[in-house]
Amino acid sequence: MNIELRAKYSKLTNKERKWVRLLYIEIQDGLCWYCKEPLKVPPPQWILDKPVRPYLYPRGFFDNPIHLQHDHNTDWTEGAVHGYCNAVLWEYEYK
Repeated sequence: MNIELRAKYSKLTNKERKWVRLLYIEIQDGLCWYCKEPLKVPPPQWILDKPVRPYLYPRGFFDNPIHLQHDHNTDWTEGAVHGYCNAVLWEYEYK
């Protein structure tokens, strides 16, 4: 695929989102863009201690443990994150 890594999330197909997410994982050395902990294990306790409101998220949001993070204001992809880190970013960082 010939896609710029920093891409407009809404312009990507599901297949392209997966490809971009995998590239970010590789570039980030398997660490979460947000918490900087390994993506192969659950997020750290300081993240899990932040309550999120599950009803805000689409069905299946937490089914995939690794998400492609994008800024909801700019639509640019930022990196691969734990699913829960994505929710924390949504509720605490991007208002």
